[in-house]
Amino acid sequence: MKKYFTIACIAFLAACKQEITVMQIQQPQNKNIQDTTFGFFGSKVYDPFYGLEDDGSQRTIQWVKDEQALTENYLKSETMRSEIRTRYTSIFNFEKVSAPDKHGDFYFFWKNTGLQPQAVCYVKKGMRGAERVFIDPNALDPKGLTTYSLLDSNDDHTLMAVAVSKAGSDWSNIHIFNIETGIEVEAPIEWVKFSGASWFGNGFFYSRYPAPSEGEVLSGNNMNHAVYYHALGTTQDTDKLVYDDKKNPTYYNNAGLSEDKRYLFITSAPGTDGYAVYYKDIANGGMNFIPLFTDLSHHSSVVEVAIDGELIVHTDVDAPNYRLVKVNPANPNPKNWKTIIPEDKRLLEGVSTCGGKLFLHYLNMANTEIEACDYEGKNIKKITLPDGTGTASGFSGKRQEKTCYFTFTSFTYPGVIYSFNIEDLTYGEYHRPSVDFNMNDYESKQVLVTSKDGTQVPLFLVHKKGLVLDGNNPTLLYGYGGFNISLTPSFSSSRLILLEQGGVFAMANLRGGGEFGENWHKGGMLYNKQNVFDDFLACADYLIENKYSSTQKLGIEGGSNGGLLVGACMTQHPEKFAVAFPAVGVLDMLRYHHFTVGKGWIPEYGNADESEQMFNYLKGYSPCHNLKPNTNYPATMVMTADHDDRVVPAHSFKFAAMLQECTTNERPALIRIETSAGHGAGKSTEQIIAEQTDKWTFFFKNVGHTYSLK
Repeated sequence: MKKYFTIACIAFLAACKQEITVMQIQQPQNKNIQDTTFGFFGSKVYDPFYGLEDDGSQRTIQWVKDEQALTENYLKSETMRSEIRTRYTSIFNFEKVSAPDKHGDFYFFWKNTGLQPQAVCYVKKGMRGAERVFIDPNALDPKGLTTYSLLDSNDDHTLMAVAVSKAGSDWSNIHIFNIETGIEVEAPIEWVKFSGASWFGNGFFYSRYPAPSEGEVLSGNNMNHAVYYHALGTTQDTDKLVYDDKKNPTYYNNAGLSEDKRYLFITSAPGTDGYAVYYKDIANGGMNFIPLFTDLSHHSSVVEVAIDGELIVHTDVDAPNYRLVKVNPANPNPKNWKTIIPEDKRLLEGVSTCGGKLFLHYLNMANTEIEACDYEGKNIKKITLPDGTGTASGFSGKRQEKTCYFTFTSFTYPGVIYSFNIEDLTYGEYHRPSVDFNMNDYESKQVLVTSKDGTQVPLFLVHKKGLVLDGNNPTLLYGYGGFNISLTPSFSSSRLILLEQGGVFAMANLRGGGEFGENWHKGGMLYNKQNVFDDFLACADYLIENKYSSTQKLGIEGGSNGGLLVGACMTQHPEKFAVAFPAVGVLDMLRYHHFTVGKGWIPEYGNADESEQMFNYLKGYSPCHNLKPNTNYPATMVMTADHDDRVVPAHSFKFAAMLQECTTNERPALIRIETSAGHGAGKSTEQIIAEQTDKWTFFFKNVGHTYSLK
């Protein structure tokens, strides 16, 4: 089993020939927005832009249009914008291919020839079979706003379940296609979110929410996530309810089958940290779900069912860096577990399986190390990866397979796909992208930065060889620091725009992330969240003190939880940065849990409604509540999208509006709102190029760098 889980009169701007400054036009934008006051434990919190939470109101719609016009007017006067777009389009125009995904005799893979709106799904019968198009999203939606992802095939590999999402929304429908003909066989399953499709017999298990009320599709509070079974040839309204939890309507519930189709597992999670697992011996007629792991403070997931029927489990119980154990499902008490891979100094980030082998995915200082062993944890062999430092992913397939695939990438190494021989543990190159840059011109290294409390924080640095440390290099510092998510080396064509200009890209491994196990994660969550900001600020100080950059040349960027990171750091220490990019950020820490799936983040952040102590702590760093009048904030371009139903755009709307009220206007305070896009995934090529072009244009302008291809 795999692990599941503004400005009335804006019209005159287009015709106005002289440059319009932000200071001249930004103040009128935010008038007439509904305000309100919230009460917390006897304290009153004023929300001057509460009305922007209603994304369907005419006032919000007009505010968005005005802000889009303001931002476009600011950027269009920059001649470097077209130059950056031309160069980035050239870099981005390379063939992008995924590793093959094998289902029976069929191999599926995705390919984008370079600048197609979305990648096309191809299928071939046998590795040497003729390729044919299985799904072409561009033919079905020429604007590139619809994305498709393969979920799973049925037992005889004649049908494929496909998730279809529009405009970047987390909502998706499940469509069933005949693999041979490519024809859709029945009406799609609707209102699916955070779900796979696990085939069993003549149907499949999936998870969905009740249909949202009109007007609440993108911002309504999602409740009662439940598992259903859909039988082919029937309508969705007759689908059988398999598992729900009416006592805990906020929980996420997902189903997955073991590879041998014996066990059906339910993962039940109150949020993004910790979960319970239940199982049913479905192949032998089991009727009820039996508790397997019920401690919601831990993470125990079934990797595989061993030949002896015991479960191979990846767990952090008594092992913050994780270990691998065997568990008898009939007697799952932890005291009976048998350790087969003990906890290591390295993080055992995950375990994949293929060909009867386990592949252990370790992180060592945020770099991947792979080891292979048998199901008893014996005969361990280290896999030598293509380059010394980087990120490897893959090594997954069915038990009978003799070949699997993996991808290796680093900051200067575009993702290369390799074909891996299970029997002798050797591999060869399967696909290497051809990107318009010379990787030998650049270097990356890792340093340790001392944070405020003495903690050593790893920081990756990427730049041209021979970089002069004089403090004049345009530098972008990126971070995340949350939800047990690890930042590891990866290639980005967009970063080449910075690196080619002699700039520096810096990526910090902050507490709250998963790079060093659960202790590292817990060191940056709940009442320890300030540690994350302190770590990031220490990395900024390191870059300045060691002359990689200066306060006039340094920008910061982060998305989602990383958007919170940027928002908190720029409000706590605006003097340190020239530019800030809080993207799709969680910026209102007092109300985040009232929208869509925000309540699932309570285990990570806490909840302002739960106690006066937590309210005060969250209010103490909430970006929306810590902007101060008449402050010289960094040049800021808040970034969001109108269809983001994970971190709803109201966060960014309210933060941008307040920032425009508080900044001294010495630097621009703008918001870039993408149309028909969501939290990040699924953007079309045109949207990606436009967004990155605008980001780098804004960055270079506000660090005083003249962009040149010479």
